[in-house]
Amino acid sequence: MLLALLIVAALVWSGIEAVRGGELSQFVSYFTNQSNLAFAIVVVLGVAWSGHRAARWDDLRGAVTFYLAMTGIIYALLVAPLDELLRWDIGWTGIVLHRIAPVAAVADWVLSPRSDRSSPRRILWWQVYPIAYLLVTWLRGAITGWYPYEFLDPTASSWPQVLATTVLVLVAFLAVATLLHLVGGLRRTTNADDVSLSAAGSP
Repeated sequence: MLLALLIVAALVWSGIEAVRGGELSQFVSYFTNQSNLAFAIVVVLGVAWSGHRAARWDDLRGAVTFYLAMTGIIYALLVAPLDELLRWDIGWTGIVLHRIAPVAAVADWVLSPRSDRSSPRRILWWQVYPIAYLLVTWLRGAITGWYPYEFLDPTASSWPQVLATTVLVLVAFLAVATLLHLVGGLRRTTNADDVSLSAAGSP
């Protein structure tokens, strides 16, 4: 819950700065800000609805974890300058949204037990939002001439290069989603085995 409050504080602080600079529409267009907000909402709802969540809650939480994981990975590989990755003087909001939140989300997903088996199909529906985001970004960019990330901007390079990078990113999305799904399954199996062993040892 404290992490959710920290993320919201970082988003509000950054949003205020964006409003002052007349860049609110750009601020809400960043995948980083959207994925962090989604994670904060899921954390709050998870606390509020603890004990009576829907059967597909883990799928939703896994999706948000996946989006934040990709936020951290893409920021490190495609967005941040190389010399920035080893520095911590990037502002507290950048540290929270690009580093702390993605790591915490993945750690929570790995360590939290689950009791229901989820279908591998969730790997595919986890891609719906990123693909929709991609298409909306290109459509908006064609109209306004502004793109939130340079690797998605054909005016900064060319469409062939942008499409080639996009294909690689989508492959990475599928790979990370598959890994998170498998880790979730292992955690579920381990937890179920522990429960079975506990029950077997009970009088």
